[in-house]
Amino acid sequence: MEFRKGEGYMAWFERALLRTVLGGVVVMSLIAQGCAPVGPQYTAPENKVPERWHAQETGPFEAANLSEAVLAQWWKTFDDPILTEVESRVLQANRDLKVAVARVREARAVLGTQRADLFPSLNAAGQALRQRTSAHGTASRAMETGFYRAGFDAGWELDLFGGTRRAVEAALADWEAAQAAHDAVRASLMAEAALAYVELRTFQERLDLTRRNIAVQEETYELNLSRYEAGLIDELPVQQSLYNLEHTRAAVAPLEAGLEAAKNRLAVLAGKEPGTLEKVLGESRPIPSVPPRVAVGIPAEALRNRPDIRLAERNLAAATARIGQASAELYPKFRLVGTIGLESLRAPDLLEWASRFWTIGPAVQWRLFDAGKIRQTIEVRTAQQEQALLRYESTLLNALEEVENTLVAFAKEQRRLEQLNKAVEAAQKAAFRAGDRYQAGLVDFTDVLDAQRTLQNFQDERAQSRGAVTANLIRLYKALGGGWQPSTSANP
Repeated sequence: MEFRKGEGYMAWFERALLRTVLGGVVVMSLIAQGCAPVGPQYTAPENKVPERWHAQETGPFEAANLSEAVLAQWWKTFDDPILTEVESRVLQANRDLKVAVARVREARAVLGTQRADLFPSLNAAGQALRQRTSAHGTASRAMETGFYRAGFDAGWELDLFGGTRRAVEAALADWEAAQAAHDAVRASLMAEAALAYVELRTFQERLDLTRRNIAVQEETYELNLSRYEAGLIDELPVQQSLYNLEHTRAAVAPLEAGLEAAKNRLAVLAGKEPGTLEKVLGESRPIPSVPPRVAVGIPAEALRNRPDIRLAERNLAAATARIGQASAELYPKFRLVGTIGLESLRAPDLLEWASRFWTIGPAVQWRLFDAGKIRQTIEVRTAQQEQALLRYESTLLNALEEVENTLVAFAKEQRRLEQLNKAVEAAQKAAFRAGDRYQAGLVDFTDVLDAQRTLQNFQDERAQSRGAVTANLIRLYKALGGGWQPSTSANP
């Protein structure tokens, strides 16, 4: 290095040492970045899934894939504006969804703290002290002295063996897992809100049917009563029509209770107090109808869409990275440390060039004996990775099972609904015929009672089946990975 004219040897030495150290920092940094981190390198597991759904032939299903837009907001396929409004309210104000958003922010912040360990740290410090010694102490007389100091402390741990990089890798996977968990919460909430909405509409339809049956049975009771008072019939048909009427009236209370519970559930899901959605949900509307054909795609596509599988896979990636993080503790740690500042016993001299001081140099630390603690930690992390892999495989199998079961349930319930439609039609004709024959005196009132009860039961079963068909389609959309949409935010 060139010696500058007029420069003291100490200043020249300081400048040369500083440049040497800075060059060493750059070289060591490049070496650290070039070294492969210790521990296993993560590769996503291969998914061996069938090429098509086993239950696809059981119902009105198409192999075509749902578009991302349709899958993200599948509830719009029902063409029900009230359902769409309810889902929008849930997205805006649900507390569980807000908790999931906060967890994503937390994971992003943790990732930021891990990344910060890759860079040097710099601290500023200053002191201004006055001290008086005792006249009766070790000194022969009392003295007052001052001490003034200001400077910077710097440190940088060189990530030669990749422990910090593995920690960052794990934190990044945790952040991505938090995003997947948020998507899973959203998908579940969308399905739960839609199921509660269908339950509400089902209760409304069942109530309407029950009230219509009550009106018919009231007419029957009044007719029997008038005929009894006229001496045309005995008291038995009157009492039979009365207990049939009261039994039907007794069915109203539990249906109303179920209806109110569904309303309250929807209000809470939307972040509101129970009873606050009465204006939106109070009017009776039909159960949302299902489309004639449903696109279900292929298993591989559905599994890519499901956030619970992405969550399990990201947890596996994080567990793998933590093995390397633990393995790095077997190796020495290298740090570059330095201090620069000003120091003086008198305040006026603090800013003079002669008051400067500095220290700089490498430091190494290597744990030589810990009774096997590090290796046991590595064993812990390895066992946790094995558990994460098994959980991932279990999640995959459960997802396939859920889709297959939902496909079967949807198709079979549609078949049941078709049969119930025929049963209701036949029961209506039977009730009409029984009433005519009773009026003509050809049969007793027991036949009328049986026909009315059978018709009422079939109508109620059909209403529940309609709700079940729609509910099963909702569960199918959720099982196929619907109800969330990819985040548009950049990686942290």
